[in-house]
Amino acid sequence: MKINVEVECTPEEARRAMGLPDFTPVHDHYIGMLLESLEKGASPELLDQMMKSWAPMGEAGLGMWRQLFDLAGTSSKKG
Repeated sequence: MKINVEVECTPEEARRAMGLPDFTPVHDHYIGMLLESLEKGASPELLDQMMKSWAPMGEAGLGMWRQLFDLAGTSSKKG
């Protein structure tokens, strides 16, 4: 037997229902720092370095997410 349930809600409602933390202040601060750097005329290389340093675990964290998405894409193609 297979049962499908569809729930229509906003991302905020889904986050709260699942008990996930609200990272809105962190996101706003991150975007503020990025915009401030852009206004000061940051080069693409500087922006790349900033993004790597702000990301959790730096380049390793980005690689982990990239691998996770690659695996998810591969498994969805098999089904």
